[in-house]
Amino acid sequence: MSPTPRDADALRAVRAAVAVLLVLGAAAYTSWALEAVLPTGLSPLRTYVSELAAEDQPYGAFYRAVDFAAGVLVCAGAAVGLVRLRCRAAVPRVRVLSALGWAGLVLFGAATAADARLPLSCAPTVDAACVARERAGLVPATHTAHAVSSAVAVTGALVGMVLLTAAVRRAGAGGARQRTALAVLVAVELAATVWTLAAVFAFDAGHGTWGLGIGQRLQVLMIAVWLVCLAWLVLVRRRR
Repeated sequence: MSPTPRDADALRAVRAAVAVLLVLGAAAYTSWALEAVLPTGLSPLRTYVSELAAEDQPYGAFYRAVDFAAGVLVCAGAAVGLVRLRCRAAVPRVRVLSALGWAGLVLFGAATAADARLPLSCAPTVDAACVARERAGLVPATHTAHAVSSAVAVTGALVGMVLLTAAVRRAGAGGARQRTALAVLVAVELAATVWTLAAVFAFDAGHGTWGLGIGQRLQVLMIAVWLVCLAWLVLVRRRR
């Protein structure tokens, strides 16, 4: 049975709401870029993005508030997408990929919001005393928990990006350029994640930062750009 005009209008409204929430969340998730004009005192080449929001940093409260908003916005948009927009294609595998992909984004948003409520207490890449307190176990529980929430957030983002991109490609949704753009962003995200992990291990082992700041900023930037591309696809979705 074909949808009624009222049903079609309701679906368009849902798509618009999801797209707006994802775009606003992506914009908030790139608040770190303001370090270009704010005197943070932290080098974007070697510091964690999370260090901008550390409790001892001058703009920490601002970054924590914006990060929390980013998480809530993406979580809300993904939750609506999971309930109302997950693919209903005839192929079961596509339906599963779509549902799990949206669920991954829900996890990413929720963990990002939690991340903002579990800030670092200090900036380890620029503060030797901070590193010493970390290794001695003298940092607050929120500082230690931050690593867990950050890992969960990245995992959720990767799950959402990989599975939803696969669902879009298998379902033939959007145009060829849109599908290619999503796939390229996923590939760059995976490469940036490997770079970031390698840099983190190097730093923890006392071998420098290996461009940690660049790798992680590329990582979070790819997530934000991918979210915008997904929002556009949700808004103007068409099938071949």
